[in-house]
Amino acid sequence: MFTELNVFKLANAMATHAGARQALVSQNVANADTPGYHAKDIKPFAEVFDDNAQQGDMRASRRNHLNGSSDQGLSWTVSTSDAGTDPNNNSVSVETEILKGVEVKRQHDKALAIYKSSMNVIRASLGRG
Repeated sequence: MFTELNVFKLANAMATHAGARQALVSQNVANADTPGYHAKDIKPFAEVFDDNAQQGDMRASRRNHLNGSSDQGLSWTVSTSDAGTDPNNNSVSVETEILKGVEVKRQHDKALAIYKSSMNVIRASLGRG
């Protein structure tokens, strides 16, 4: 029988990534007027798994995450924009951050939809659907 259902691990990783990215987006918006502050972001979820897609394995973001080893970590490293675009050397664009927030919400909703759909399939297979 199945001991691991990777679809649930994928949904969890997507939701976790969305939460981490939303935290950075909100931090950027909060510091939109801070002199010298540079906008932060992490790679979109799809890009994180692109490198390993041909092998079909998910990557671990920390030791024992997704039953992985620490040398296959997710590259959720925070990147910072280099140059400020306004006179006080701040690189935050509120409009861009709002668009990122919408993208993150869609990613989180997609993760929840995957989880709910998978649960419905399991319930139906058990005759409880």
